[in-house]
Amino acid sequence: SIVNVFAGGLLDRASDRRTDADWLAAQLASPATRVVPFFRLQPLVAPGGHAVGWLSAAEVAEFLPSQPTVFLGLDGDGVAHFALDLSAVEDAPSQDPFRGAGRFMDLRAIALRLAAGDASTLATGKALVDWHARHGFCAVCGQRTGMRMAGYMRKCANTECNAEHFPRTDPVVIMLAVHGDQALVGRQKAFPPGMYSALAGFVEPGECIEEAVRREIFEEAGIRVGAVRYHSTQPWPWPSSLMIGCFADAETTEIHIDGNELEEARWVSRNLLAASYRGEPD
Repeated sequence: SIVNVFAGGLLDRASDRRTDADWLAAQLASPATRVVPFFRLQPLVAPGGHAVGWLSAAEVAEFLPSQPTVFLGLDGDGVAHFALDLSAVEDAPSQDPFRGAGRFMDLRAIALRLAAGDASTLATGKALVDWHARHGFCAVCGQRTGMRMAGYMRKCANTECNAEHFPRTDPVVIMLAVHGDQALVGRQKAFPPGMYSALAGFVEPGECIEEAVRREIFEEAGIRVGAVRYHSTQPWPWPSSLMIGCFADAETTEIHIDGNELEEARWVSRNLLAASYRGEPD
């Protein structure tokens, strides 16, 4: 089966434990427990950038009572793993290596270097930490909210409201339109020089995946597509999407870029795409 880089997490999420306050407290007191700190959405990564910078709960005990902490799950030995948001601790990045364990790094930059499953674990932590930072107030009444369920819910502090808020996942289609031996790729102005990508966009209310694929390709590149085939998915924590990968059969080939989403789009050959993956020059 296909496992994309931010999928394939190896931790048991143990969702039945999220409401057990005594059990969670015991895990945070256990010397075996592992904690990965985040600073402004960047996870702690061990020296060399190839492993998660796990710390014991004791090594970050001073932060646990006051900073947001999210339960990530249990490994195969039953050891609990948590994510800790240190964004409010201004001097955290200046401690390099932080607690002797590593430095804070951009997850997208180091994901491909990590062992299988680690990128998924960090993606979970990043998405939840980001969600908590954005949802400090109730969308119903405007009062403050507080973390519940080990980080998987926030509850309004207003007892007359008591609204419960849960993390959201936004569906996004990412699709490669194909025509014979050619594939459609595009680039945005913000991309590094020479970088092209498959087209992508959010699924709108009332749309199915196939409709979103057809709409996005036409809006961005002016290409009409027919049959749409699902490929695979992966979480995408920027900030909290599920990327739904598809192929789409192009029925037209003349490109008309919208000028907003894309700076350029072009058809490229299968051989050129294969060579680019191998790192060969154009």
